Amino acid sequence: MLILYVLMLFMIIAAVIAVETRNLLSAVICVGSIGFVGSLMFLFLCAPDIAITQIVVEVLGLIILIRATISRDLTFISGDKEFFGVVVSIVLIAVIFLAGMKVLDTLPAFGTAIFTQVPDAASQVYLSEGLQRTGAANIVTSVILDFRAYDTLGEATVLFTSILGASAILRKKSRRRLG
Repeated sequence: MLILYVLMLFMIIAAVIAVETRNLLSAVICVGSIGFVGSLMFLFLCAPDIAITQIVVEVLGLIILIRATISRDLTFISGDKEFFGVVVSIVLIAVIFLAGMKVLDTLPAFGTAIFTQVPDAASQVYLSEGLQRTGAANIVTSVILDFRAYDTLGEATVLFTSILGASAILRKKSRRRLG
């Protein structure tokens, strides 16, 4: 898929800009765009659960990084904005919008169950053989704790770590004792 190569190229460019820029806020924005494009790539690869987790982690990570950046690098906007910056911003918003529309075009009609259209889908195996293969009390437990246990553990760990990091950075009082 050509779109995946274009998105990977965009991620590489954003990574180079994040490393080379001297402005911390610009670097944080570039890192956020890398995560957002990664989420778009997961959507194009038909992995919406991973894309949602990526977005949640990106939002929490950006909150933490912007909070840390604002306290270190005070940047004030004054005067006229640069024309080039405005044009680049508009182009990026248009590209993101078009990519989102492309993803929406690939989805089936609302209410259509995809797993019924693909006979070898993992969900069909879960439903037909889940209770026999796992011995679980119900099908939800067998899917979450047996078939997708590592995925569930990874997502829970990422979310828990993000929440801990956000609360550690955003707390009001420091643990350090003065004098």
